[in-house]
Amino acid sequence: MSTIAKAMELLDFFSLDRPEIGLSDFHRLARRDKATTFRHLSALESAGLLEQNPATRAYRIGPAVLRLAHMREVTLPRRAGLRVALPRLAEATGETAHASLLDATGLTTLAHHEAPQHSARVVLHEPRLPLHATASGIAALAFGGADLMTRALAAMPAYTETTARSPEDLAAAVALARDSGIAMSDQTFETGVTGFAASLFDSSGIAGAVAVAAVSSRVTPELQTIILTELIKAARTISANWGGTIPPALAAAWAAQAGPETAP
Repeated sequence: MSTIAKAMELLDFFSLDRPEIGLSDFHRLARRDKATTFRHLSALESAGLLEQNPATRAYRIGPAVLRLAHMREVTLPRRAGLRVALPRLAEATGETAHASLLDATGLTTLAHHEAPQHSARVVLHEPRLPLHATASGIAALAFGGADLMTRALAAMPAYTETTARSPEDLAAAVALARDSGIAMSDQTFETGVTGFAASLFDSSGIAGAVAVAAVSSRVTPELQTIILTELIKAARTISANWGGTIPPALAAAWAAQAGPETAP
């Protein structure tokens, strides 16, 4: 792995629950010696990707990220393509809808919308979604390449008792998602949460996933049918907004799942 890649990896440790990280914590999280960690942090700081809190000397995301994020959204609008589809998906299912974007290392949560129907609902905290343990990750793997599967197999931590623990388990889940057109995860990432996801496409191919995170105790056969139907509609809409084309095999699987009424 290149020095640049190792430095950029440090950015993945930031989250809403951990917006600032000190050198000692980076050293512990990254499992690198302090001198190397400090060198990587200094490089990110000099590029404006990180800055230090003057009071605590802890690192936080720097201003250059805002410029890059704005440029990305202007030139390749992604959030704009979700503004109608995600609220509609959440309202139709009564559960939390979210979309994630595929990048070089996995999936990044792009946006989410919580349904107002229930006081108890899934609240998303994680900005990164593991490929092997979430419905979104399985949906991406189902139509991603061999390199994506290799990345997923490289690290398969167990989040719950039902997380896929072997290459065979993961391959079976991916094959099922490819054949059915919908990925499902039963409490594999978080206990009490059942996930359903559909692949998203842009002009380059597989781009991410749109998903519903449902409270497991509320998932009935009737709700599952609603979720599958609405997910397919949302995936078609978002992929069209992103300039993507649905692969014929996936379109056929969706038609078998929810009928021709989901077609554009």
